Amino acid sequence: MEGYSFSKEELNRYARHFAIPEFGLAGQEKLKQSKVLVVGAGGLGSPVLLYLAAAGVGKIGIVDFDVVDTSNLQRQVLYTVADVGESKAQLAKKRILAMNPHIEVEVYQEAFTRENALELVSQYDVVADGTDNFPTRYLVNDACVLAGKVNVYASIFRFEGQVSVFNLAGADGSRGPNYRDLFPEPPPPDMVPNCAEGGVLGVLPGIIGSLQASEVIKVVTGVGEPLSGRLFLFDAAAFSTRVLKFPINPNLEIKELIDYEEFCGIPKPDEAVNAFDLSVEQLHELAKQPADFLLLDVREAYEFATDQMGGKLIPLDTLADALPQLNKDQRIIVHCRSGKRSLKAARLLQKNGFGKVHNLLGGILAWREVYGKQNIEPKLAEN
Repeated sequence: MEGYSFSKEELNRYARHFAIPEFGLAGQEKLKQSKVLVVGAGGLGSPVLLYLAAAGVGKIGIVDFDVVDTSNLQRQVLYTVADVGESKAQLAKKRILAMNPHIEVEVYQEAFTRENALELVSQYDVVADGTDNFPTRYLVNDACVLAGKVNVYASIFRFEGQVSVFNLAGADGSRGPNYRDLFPEPPPPDMVPNCAEGGVLGVLPGIIGSLQASEVIKVVTGVGEPLSGRLFLFDAAAFSTRVLKFPINPNLEIKELIDYEEFCGIPKPDEAVNAFDLSVEQLHELAKQPADFLLLDVREAYEFATDQMGGKLIPLDTLADALPQLNKDQRIIVHCRSGKRSLKAARLLQKNGFGKVHNLLGGILAWREVYGKQNIEPKLAEN
């Protein structure tokens, strides 16, 4: 065992890795000496963290500021009902150390932002991106490019998943394609719902997250051929897979970290950018007055049954057919979970002659963050 640093317990634990001729002691030693940062401890982060810890990655960093919610338990297999309201990052650390006490785990219970991104990324060899929004995906990518780190990417939506490896160093020291080579521009903010709004099959993060962990292990050990310059696509409903190749854009240059919310066209929740938008603070003040307005909730019925602000429910998909039910002369304030679906709904109302329409910025999430369980008085929400 000269040259290797395994205890007797580790030799027994990793015996199945040692038995793989292409992997062996050398591959396991590379895992033990490696440092991997996992951004997001949710649906994708759960299987990634479990399998990287089980595999024996020497140091794992976990970036996540969120707490466990009941709606997470359908897919985030690290957590239980007893964990609701507790820190995901701290719970994840506890669970993976209980599974493998031979590793080191560092927790960063904070948002991944352009202020801390480079500092966090620079401390690790590989970054596993388990985030669920475009601003953070571009931020993870750009930070990895600037810091010279590999970005193992995955995303999920409904029945579909994607996996790729970005910024992989070649034998000559050059770097492979990155996220911007594949997606130069983000989609319009109101065109792509997140998992909470569009849904995700509960088992899908387990499938895609396991593939993501596999790519991390391949990158670290040098065993196999990572998905550099290739995008793996999986459709669970059709049980079909595809691999698409994409090249480097020679004209692309990443010089600095930018305002990624602005780059992705997402208005800041605390800013009413024009008369069309309404902040939760403005709505709260309006609710104190004897004003005649309709609070229109365009979420789905199951979301409304779980939590509502006192508005009238008309799901976005049925709104066009329900327009005759609404008064064009009445002020209408539209809200959803985060502000994306309500923006579509408000634009639909405007196109159909409704002149007093506002979109609630940040939706019910922003309202609950500021005002807790306080609702709009029912009498203000009726036509």
